Amino acid sequence: MPHQYSRAAKAHEDSQEGVRLQKVLAQAGFGSRRKCETMITDGRVEVDGDLVTELGVRVDPLHQEIRVDGSRIHISNRHVTLALNKPRKVLSTMDDPKGRWTLRDIVGDRYERIFHMGRLDYDTEGLILMTDDGELAQHVMHPKYEVDKTYIATVEGHIGGSVCHRLVRTGVQLDDGWIKLDQCSIIDQNRDRSVVKVVIHSGRNRIVRRVFGAIGFPVVKLIRTQIGPIKLGELKSGSYRVLTGAEVNALHKAVGL
Repeated sequence: MPHQYSRAAKAHEDSQEGVRLQKVLAQAGFGSRRKCETMITDGRVEVDGDLVTELGVRVDPLHQEIRVDGSRIHISNRHVTLALNKPRKVLSTMDDPKGRWTLRDIVGDRYERIFHMGRLDYDTEGLILMTDDGELAQHVMHPKYEVDKTYIATVEGHIGGSVCHRLVRTGVQLDDGWIKLDQCSIIDQNRDRSVVKVVIHSGRNRIVRRVFGAIGFPVVKLIRTQIGPIKLGELKSGSYRVLTGAEVNALHKAVGL
């Protein structure tokens, strides 16, 4: 059985050097800082063989051994963040017991602890961000930071400019409350269909499809083209790329990191 909270760990807490243990765990992909704090107080975390159950401990993640539930976690001072173009008929998950295509089939096993920041429904395509930085993921997905998402929606019917104006100005009532679009503009249309650019920060499930369905314009095709400052660009469907340092810095800034 591990020892309780050594003097060495106490020294890290008392100094201002090092990183708070719950932040290290969050960055390693174990969930939000609050969840990681619970892991610590539940007695699941060891530092250099000593059980840590009190919050506030500071550690050197590159030189100290940190274990969760007995398994050592490997910390890198460099995280990877990916932009992936999800095709239709691919699940926004890493595994599926039914054997359907998932994000894992696109990124493979090259990156340890990589996970997706948010989801797209089965029939929606476009940009998904993935990372092994748990803290970044929590900020991107948290409603507090209101990260804008941009979509191109092809809908049935001929939408007038007044409809877009109403969706931005007053919104529409759904079964889980009122919702407004941040931006709405018509890109192209004919007698039967309209192509609309939508910007919205809400993370509610299937929100774009539900908004247009509620006003009688069912969505027949939906592509997410941008999340915060990160654009899909010319990335081909079913492929991914590593974000540049400038893109990662812009994303950090957008979510208050």
